[in-house]
Order: sequence, then C-alpha cells, then structure tokens
Amino acid sequence: MSHTEHQGSGVDANTAATAAATATAGTAAGRQGRGVQDLFSGGRLLVIPRKSARREQLLAHLAESLFAPDRAYTEPQVNEALLTVHEDCSALRRYLITSGLLTRTRDGASYRPATTTR
Repeated sequence: MSHTEHQGSGVDANTAATAAATATAGTAAGRQGRGVQDLFSGGRLLVIPRKSARREQLLAHLAESLFAPDRAYTEPQVNEALLTVHEDCSALRRYLITSGLLTRTRDGASYRPATTTR
C-alpha cells in the first residue's frame, strides 16, 4: 500500500507533508535544476508556476508524491489529493492530464498516473 491510500478516501492526512518533504529530496525534477521546495511553505503549494518548464517540474513532483503508480483514482480522490497542497485542484488536475502525467478514461470516471516516467 502506498502513502496515498486511506480507508474510504484514497488520501491520508500526511500527504501534503509528504509532498513538501519529498520536494527537497532528489526527485527527477530536482536533478534538472533547482528543486520545487521553494514553491512550498508549511506543506502547501504557494503558487502554480506560470513558466511551463517550472510547472512541469512541479507536476512531475506532484504526480510522483501524491499518486501510487499501480492504482486507479476517482475524480474526487484526485481532487482530495491535490487539495492537500493547493486550493485550485481543478487547474492542477487539468495540468497533470495535459502534461500526460495523469491519464483518465474517456468517461472521466477513472484516473491513473502515467505508466512511463519522464
């Protein structure tokens, strides 16, 4: 079981803290340049970057730290996970989908992290 699984919701209370803590670890995005830790304060995302390269770093970090690779999520579960770090879960969800880091079924009922890593 991953840290994102929780009875009934799919997200545990430590998800935001885990996302912020792993932002300082050596993630793939962090190895490409500066990490994403400066985008967080107290486990919360301060701002969604406007520059696409920086936003891609953030999205890769969120996809890696919030979603288990071998698990399907409902839209409410995706929203709940994203709300642990930022109030605009809809924008983050859209960015994750358009970047290819999160996939969804045609009917939008199920979301999964992408199977290939960047």
